Amino acid sequence: MSQAVVDLIVGGAPRAAAAQFERRDPITGEVATRAAAATAAEASLAADAAAEAFAAWSQTGPNARRALLTAAAAALEARAEAFVEAMKTEIGATEGWARFNLMLAAGMVREAAALTTQIQGEVIPSDKPGCLAMALREPAGVVLGIAPWNAPIILGVRAIATPLACGNTVVLKASEICPKTHALIVEAFVAAGFPPGVINLVTNAPADAGEVVGALIDHPAVRRINFTGSTAVGKIIAQRAAAHLKPVLLELGGKAPLIVLEDADLDEAVKAAAFGAFMNQGQICMSTERIIVVDAVADAFVERFQAKAASLAVGDPREGKTPLGAVVDLKTVGHVERLVADAVSAGAQKINGGAADGVLMPATVVDRVTPAMRLFREESFGPVVAIVRARDEAHAIELANDTEYGLSASLFTRDIARGLKLARQIQSGICHINGPTVHDEPQMPFGGVKASGYGRFGGKAGIDAFTELRWVTIETQPGHFPI
Repeated sequence: MSQAVVDLIVGGAPRAAAAQFERRDPITGEVATRAAAATAAEASLAADAAAEAFAAWSQTGPNARRALLTAAAAALEARAEAFVEAMKTEIGATEGWARFNLMLAAGMVREAAALTTQIQGEVIPSDKPGCLAMALREPAGVVLGIAPWNAPIILGVRAIATPLACGNTVVLKASEICPKTHALIVEAFVAAGFPPGVINLVTNAPADAGEVVGALIDHPAVRRINFTGSTAVGKIIAQRAAAHLKPVLLELGGKAPLIVLEDADLDEAVKAAAFGAFMNQGQICMSTERIIVVDAVADAFVERFQAKAASLAVGDPREGKTPLGAVVDLKTVGHVERLVADAVSAGAQKINGGAADGVLMPATVVDRVTPAMRLFREESFGPVVAIVRARDEAHAIELANDTEYGLSASLFTRDIARGLKLARQIQSGICHINGPTVHDEPQMPFGGVKASGYGRFGGKAGIDAFTELRWVTIETQPGHFPI
């Protein structure tokens, strides 16, 4: 069966590349997408187009930018069925996950539209008589956004929406795992009326990722880079950008803890933990990877959580009959199985989960995990969660912080003052009291600490990330100088 090829989008128009690559459906093995396999030189053309468009776009008024972003949100929603199909075939997503992605992504674009008139400076008192001193925020230039596959519409949109609102032009470097999904985003923005070159798309074969991304980072017009993905790749990107002194916003890996204290509402904790651990098969940067329960309520919690996990069936996402769908590839299955085997061999107890059927992997729960086990430390990015038993409140906080990561966290207690005090002791960029670790809203400052990255997406924090702060003065009196 013939299949349309996902082309590059350069200067507002499709552009073929010299070569193509295939993305295969993780369930069927059939070709899901054929896409342009850009070379470094072909990718650089996208940055050239963005650079050419920057002068006019950076001078476009805030309400004109707002109108285009608002139109882009509607254009995204109009492509709902195409997004659902692309996410099902490229990453094995359920329809529910695809539609949630689209809903939140459209909200992000509308939030970015609202930010266009919030890009503000200030007048700063000067010690120099007659000197009017101002701090002005101005567009940075071309922004390179590098988005992952796991929440592809949300994270693809997040990579470009606020930069566009701030008057930057953008290049979206699509994931090799979901090129069609990411292409649909750029197609929607182009259809909404963005001028040629303001938004551009680069796709590449997996083997060429390092060369293509390196060329884009090195391109002299690129002034900001944002990346969402693994900590290992984030370090490589940061090092490459550092050679040019280019700021990078990184949102990387996580090993999110959910703490259950002795005064917690256990039913609420169970619901939040199951959602956080198994939504999208645990393939979310904020996924609950460690449930840390104090001994006083551990047995009661585990009994309820085991029953909840057992109720979460896994099945073919194309049929849409089960809460859990496919993981992205067999590599993920093998990784999770090795983490579980290591924990069990060291004394942990597997209380939920069975054998995977290809990329269909059941919800897996491992109790009595300790810090000596790989499952405690390594990001699983799959449908498995570790239960760790803590002696008391202090031990729970110690265990939560015993990780290189620091993205999201949560804790459950009926004492809100206690919860706030403990939340401030957890080393994470995000912490939720009596809520799941998986929680995102367009207007919130989103990002982590330690090996989970630095910088913040979302709301006014995003404005800081994608603008230059300049000091400008106006002299209103004759000058007096010592020479």
